[in-house]
Amino acid sequence: MKLPSLLRRTPFRLTLLFLALFAAAASAILAYVYFASASEARTKAERDVRGEMQVLTGIYKERGFDALNRAMIDRSLQGGSYLYLLMDRDGQRITGSLTYSPVENFEGDLQWQTFRFTDTDPNGRVVRPEARGVQVRLSGGEMLFVGQSLGDTEAYLARLTQALWAAMGIVLLLGLGGGVLVSRNLERSMGRLNKVVTAVQEGDLKVRAPVRNSGDELDELGAGLNTMLDRLEGSMASIRHAGDAIAHDLRSPLTRMRAKLEVALMDAEAGKIDGVDAVQLALDEADSLLKTFNTVLAIARLQAAAGRTPDPKVFDAADLAADMAELYEPASEDKGLEFSAEIERGLMVEGNQPFLAQALANIIDNAIKYTPAGGAVMLRARRRSSGEIEYSVTDTGPGVPEEDRERVIERFVRLDNSRTEAGSGLGLSLVGAVMEAHGGRIILDEGPGEYGGFGPGLRVALVLPAAE
Repeated sequence: MKLPSLLRRTPFRLTLLFLALFAAAASAILAYVYFASASEARTKAERDVRGEMQVLTGIYKERGFDALNRAMIDRSLQGGSYLYLLMDRDGQRITGSLTYSPVENFEGDLQWQTFRFTDTDPNGRVVRPEARGVQVRLSGGEMLFVGQSLGDTEAYLARLTQALWAAMGIVLLLGLGGGVLVSRNLERSMGRLNKVVTAVQEGDLKVRAPVRNSGDELDELGAGLNTMLDRLEGSMASIRHAGDAIAHDLRSPLTRMRAKLEVALMDAEAGKIDGVDAVQLALDEADSLLKTFNTVLAIARLQAAAGRTPDPKVFDAADLAADMAELYEPASEDKGLEFSAEIERGLMVEGNQPFLAQALANIIDNAIKYTPAGGAVMLRARRRSSGEIEYSVTDTGPGVPEEDRERVIERFVRLDNSRTEAGSGLGLSLVGAVMEAHGGRIILDEGPGEYGGFGPGLRVALVLPAAE
């Protein structure tokens, strides 16, 4: 049979476990209190009996047997918790409150005994309380027994035990009720969270978990769930945006490609070009379109990361700069450009090295592409005074007007002086997306200025936070 959901909840089970542990601990304490109190009562009874025995044996030594007998009669008639018995040499009762000695097989001069005797309580009921006493042999051969009843102590322990058991029962009931209440409240709270999870599973990313601002674990769980849903909703929105952006951004290149293929077809039909040239033109346009598609996809991936670096690793930024310098120095020399590099060592950054390499390659490629022959390109990698790591590429090309420096980072933006160069206008857009994903920034400044027919040039800096 399946238990009700309330009884299957973890808080209720923990409550039962706690109550079981409490009951075991309370039982152990109760047993300790009982036995400790009983032991203390026996110790006190023995101390009192010894005192009474000393008094009676003193009377016997000082005034003889008859005086002891009279004292025994007086004490027996007074009642109280003491028990007396005076016997002759043969163990026959002479006087006292007991009819016979509880000590069996008495040997020696002194013997202690714990026993029960028959008595009546104030209500007239017959009871058999426990008692503790000692029996001695007097110098004349008579035997004297003195004991003390532990009935009051037993009654006290009985009342104490009942009170403790009653208190334990009350605590167990209250604990059980509290466990049921806590489990029910938790079930309600978890039910609200489960509703949120179910709604998300059904595709509703707008739903959010309630947060009571109590600062407890459920609030922390709800806040964490809401944060996760915010990021999930943002990621889904970025994916949708990326799809829309790819469709929008590729529309113009596809239109341009179709137009060029139509022109190539007409030229081929008119005999101006042969079929091989037409196919080669189509392949070139396809390669350009594929490159544009890959760039747009990379930008969309970075934007979908929502400010988080994809697959970050710690590496030395100087090594990347040295690789880029070695890669692009021959291309610069082929175009007749002077290429130089200034690289500091020990520039540790945390990021995605392939994306950063692509970003750095884009700005070096732009510098080489737009700098006329005879000019110069310089690559630097250094640590700024703020502690940040900076890549910078400075060229002596035509530069970018100050009013256009923010606009050139947008997708498919090409300035008038670059219309004759091949490209899609996505290079700096990818660089900006890489910097945003790495928590860095891109800075465009004027280059070294106009000199010898070159300039004013452009300086592009990529600033990244240093690795901790």
